[in-house]
Amino acid sequence: MLQRHSRPGPFHDRSEAGALLATKLAVYANDPNVVVLGLARGGVPVAFEIARALDVPLDSYEVRKIGTPGHEELAMGAIGSGGAYYLNTDVIGALHIPHQAIESVITTERHELARREKLYRDGRPRPELRGKTVILVDDGVATGSSMHAAIASVRAHDPARIVVAIPVAPIETLTELRGEADEVVCLSTPQPFLAVGAAYDEFAQVSDDEVRGLLERSFSARRT
Repeated sequence: MLQRHSRPGPFHDRSEAGALLATKLAVYANDPNVVVLGLARGGVPVAFEIARALDVPLDSYEVRKIGTPGHEELAMGAIGSGGAYYLNTDVIGALHIPHQAIESVITTERHELARREKLYRDGRPRPELRGKTVILVDDGVATGSSMHAAIASVRAHDPARIVVAIPVAPIETLTELRGEADEVVCLSTPQPFLAVGAAYDEFAQVSDDEVRGLLERSFSARRT
């Protein structure tokens, strides 16, 4: 089920976006079978507010963009924890990117994924996803490559339900995600869609230390 909510103007920051998303996810509050996963790094501050408001576990989910060789800012896909990946065949076909080049970038990004998982998890095991309702959160999507990869990766763990929660996205990307997730919740679909960062007053890059700090705060709060 796709939900949309119109909001005039940008979000102040990721924390505000997360708090607003939490109001649309209230049906999942205090449910022991729900886990919130923030796509690292930008999705974690949004997910932190959702998990706190719903009083459910939080964890990070590592996804890396697969950048186009020579134009790394242009995503030709993404790879997620566990090795599942999504490739944008339109980009690959238009630029005639050879298979060997794609595999080379994927191998590099797998190493970065492993580094981040070790850094963020700090010895903690991955959350159990089988039979759970998994709420996948990012600070917004454009092409949706990272979220596509995350959905594919999580689906391999046999969850009961996958819910995608995002503050902002173009309508066409939401339509694609709706075909893969069980539910998509989005607050804003600006037209024309310029960029995820255009929806925020403050959109500084999230650091590794911020991700670790938010995860530790969430884990500590649930232990008390």
